[in-house]
Amino acid sequence: MLAAEQNWNDQEKTTPLLKESESLKRKTEGYYKLAKQFEEGDFYCQLAQEGDPEAEPVLDELLKGLPAQLDLMEINILLSGEFDSRNAILSVYSGAGGTDAQDWAEILLRMYNRWAEKNADKFELADLAYGEEAGIKSATLIINAEYAFGMLKGEKGVHRLVRLSPFDSAHRRHTSFAEVQVLPELLQDDEIKIAPDELKIDTFKASGKGGQHVNKTESAIRITHLPSGIVVGCQNERSQHQNKLNALKILKAKLLDLKREEQEREVLKLKGVHKDIAWGNQIRSYVMHPYNMVKDHRTDYEDSNVQKVLDGEINEFMQSFLKKFRNFL
Repeated sequence: MLAAEQNWNDQEKTTPLLKESESLKRKTEGYYKLAKQFEEGDFYCQLAQEGDPEAEPVLDELLKGLPAQLDLMEINILLSGEFDSRNAILSVYSGAGGTDAQDWAEILLRMYNRWAEKNADKFELADLAYGEEAGIKSATLIINAEYAFGMLKGEKGVHRLVRLSPFDSAHRRHTSFAEVQVLPELLQDDEIKIAPDELKIDTFKASGKGGQHVNKTESAIRITHLPSGIVVGCQNERSQHQNKLNALKILKAKLLDLKREEQEREVLKLKGVHKDIAWGNQIRSYVMHPYNMVKDHRTDYEDSNVQKVLDGEINEFMQSFLKKFRNFL
């Protein structure tokens, strides 16, 4: 498909194909490198068993990095879902808990920003709605990275924070909730078609905290998909055209997610399985009082260093999710 002449005239098609080709090449090279190490290890193991004194140090050196390489190979194998190699569209929404929840949503946004700084090629804030007093009501990031969706898809769900509230004059313990949604970025060929008459498009001035953050022109876009009622917005770009393109990108991803959820519900109905997707079913708890612990309730993976996790060190949580649900992803 990459060699087809017509693809080279369409950059939107060619770029993802090139990325996929490079990714497959790296995976193949990694496999052959690992296979060669095993061969060499087997050879030096035999020499060591025969009493060669020089074989053991070489064997130790070969085995030193093997567990980490095998772990990486396993994750690469697990990232083989239909959309795993795509960029990710990640949204954070504040939930129950008022100002505390809006502050918690902003903390989560910062956590994913920090993760993207360390792991992504590029990321951008597509939309942001500030809270009345502090924090944010919602935000959307577009994260460009190899296997961004595959790595981040396990972050989807409700995240719970337990802490002494900085917004409570009595400094009591509060529980706050925020929801994270993760969608794959779609390509031109993906089967999500939207008729122009299905869209209601509004323009407005980008919101902000005042001063230089407030846009003077109506460059922000809000698109309502009339059949589904889905509303998306984008206001980060100065260009109204670019905001519209990003908003359409997010809308298509949401429509695909809606379609997949409907298909999943039908399958569960046929199987007679009840799947509770209630808001209160948090996937992960971040406890800062009376003790420090971040725990994923699906995998039981936990880390007592809450600040490290909130600084974006969440790869272990992602990997434990992929390993736990390997047969369901």
